[in-house]
Amino acid sequence: MNTFAVILAAGKGKRMKSSKPKVLHEVLGKPMLQYAIDAVKRLNPKKIIVVVNTGAEEIKKRINDEKITFVLQKELLGTGNALLEAKKEIDSSDGTIVVLNGDSPLIRAETLKKLLSNHRKYKNALSFLSFTDENLSGYGRIFRDQNSRVIGIVEDKHTTEAQKKEFKELNAGVYAMQSEALSNLGKLKINSSSGEYYLTDIVKLMSDKGDKVEAYDCPAEEVRGVNTRLELHQVTEVLNKRVISKLMEDGVTFIDPQTSFVHTSVSIGKDSVIYPSTYIEGNTVIGKECVIYPGARIFNSKLGNKVTIKDNTVIEESKIGDGSQIGPFAHLRPHSSIGRNAKIGNFVEIKKSAIGDGTKASHLSYLGDAVIGKDVNIGAGTITCNYDGDRKHTTVIGSGVFIGSDTQIVAPVNIGKGAYVAAGATVTKDVPSNALAISRTKQENIKDWAIKRKERVKS
Repeated sequence: MNTFAVILAAGKGKRMKSSKPKVLHEVLGKPMLQYAIDAVKRLNPKKIIVVVNTGAEEIKKRINDEKITFVLQKELLGTGNALLEAKKEIDSSDGTIVVLNGDSPLIRAETLKKLLSNHRKYKNALSFLSFTDENLSGYGRIFRDQNSRVIGIVEDKHTTEAQKKEFKELNAGVYAMQSEALSNLGKLKINSSSGEYYLTDIVKLMSDKGDKVEAYDCPAEEVRGVNTRLELHQVTEVLNKRVISKLMEDGVTFIDPQTSFVHTSVSIGKDSVIYPSTYIEGNTVIGKECVIYPGARIFNSKLGNKVTIKDNTVIEESKIGDGSQIGPFAHLRPHSSIGRNAKIGNFVEIKKSAIGDGTKASHLSYLGDAVIGKDVNIGAGTITCNYDGDRKHTTVIGSGVFIGSDTQIVAPVNIGKGAYVAAGATVTKDVPSNALAISRTKQENIKDWAIKRKERVKS
């Protein structure tokens, strides 16, 4: 039997007070909508259909997935109408349609699989998820008869206080239905107060006909929708806690989990220690026995084993070899590669450069567009002058080179293996291997200059 997934993502999200489509607001670095897509992909559906309206082109561009079929809901006439539009893309008369919302990023694939399994096992015409949580509002109430049979769902704003006290079960907005159930969409009536067709009304239609309808309990946490910035923050906290808890189960130490943020796509090896106020983002991979100190931000980077990232360091789209130490207050800009047992220290900035094994740049340097060999010493205040105002140029420094402090290397230039560059030099041409490069004016001392200056000032 075929499975189709329909994700409802057409709402304007007025309460977000944003020019951005609601489903594109990010939770731990990914749009909310992407979480729903990732969850349904694990059901191996024949087709994934996303119903959009506000910001349709922006959504398509951001998601950028050829496996997704986007359907435009031209008028925002409610969830019932949205599924009716999606029906045009469902090309099977024998299939199961899973429907969920694009603003519920906490839903797990395992929960969807369980719903689908129960739906098919008990041969239901329509199944959906329910939960109970007295602290949440805005969710439809599930009505049952005296035999506990589901007889309908009433939206929260149309429910009386008496009904709220009697019926505690809430609709999670996640459905599994047979394709035959879609024929009921044309029978939905527009709600006079909202001007919308409610998908929830299909439950009463089918129950009244005697179709088998059932609700299955799920964790309230998973089906929380996002309509405001506060709710966006709340689901981010939940997901972040979920990610960090799993990493701790796998052998990673977090000193203060509440102040660290880790994206779902991050991998961290055993016995690594993560200090407070750290941000580990994107497709970052951190090896075993690493230490990440406070204030670090690591994005789309790969760290080997036993790497130390000291306080307030930023690492972007870079690679760091085993045993290396970066920071504090260092910045690795994109496309930088640091070898094994290297040291990049205080206030050192690396940009699009390859740094060899054992090389040290301990403080106050800028190394851009450089290829630097093994066991090189970069003195404090060294700068590779890579930009001539028109183009970027490359500096090549061979293995075993010693660069003295306050050196300017004007690219393109090549410094051979084992060479020395004297402190304060400005290097504008190649330096042969094992040579000493000196570029200074001759020092001159003027006798008693300070005394004579003071006498001039007094007069």
